[in-house]
Amino acid sequence: MQSEHTYKQYDAELEAVRAKVLKMGGLVEQQIVSALESLVNVNPKLAAEVMQADHLVNALEVQLDEDCSHIIVRRQPTAGDLRMIMMVVKTITDLERIGDEASKIARVAQKIYESDRMYKTRFTEINSMVQLVRQMLRTSLDAFARLDVTKTAEVARQDEQVDEQFRAAMRQLVTFMLEDPRTISMSLEVLFVAKAIERIGDHAKNIAEYVIYMVKGKDVRHTTIEEMEREALEP
Repeated sequence: MQSEHTYKQYDAELEAVRAKVLKMGGLVEQQIVSALESLVNVNPKLAAEVMQADHLVNALEVQLDEDCSHIIVRRQPTAGDLRMIMMVVKTITDLERIGDEASKIARVAQKIYESDRMYKTRFTEINSMVQLVRQMLRTSLDAFARLDVTKTAEVARQDEQVDEQFRAAMRQLVTFMLEDPRTISMSLEVLFVAKAIERIGDHAKNIAEYVIYMVKGKDVRHTTIEEMEREALEP
């Protein structure tokens, strides 16, 4: 009976860790949405909320690090359980960095407000990038929650789309700056935001790769999308 109780308690600890990761993922997704809204509407209050939420994300990362350390010391997990703990540690690092990127975007919104440049910015042009990385993050977190790798390769393909959209935005912004030097300040701000969004996409892709490692025991980092897809779909 003691052994069965210990096993159930261990299982509950693992589930509690997974639930905290998903909570952290929900927080950073909301940061992304709010950060873009604070830019488009030049809303300093919303920008401040994004940066305040970053403290909650950081606190969750610390809690989860401690939880994972305690599980490793007390339970000495092996095989799949050990892979899950390793995946959690890596995943929360990427989620924390996504929160950092969202905070960077919010700081741009505050800067625009404080400098009293209340013109309609061009940030709406990168809205499609935001929607794409948000979808990538949702898919990755859903794969984590379900331990389902079937859509992980889709995240990698979307990351390529984000990269291409970033390159297109950069080319367009360079053209604007060359044609009209008055757009340089604004264009650099848009470029800074676009780069932050592109980095969010990279982190979402990382999370998808960790899920494959958890489920399949195969490290697919630095492989092609075709190899990643083949590994994900292999029985």
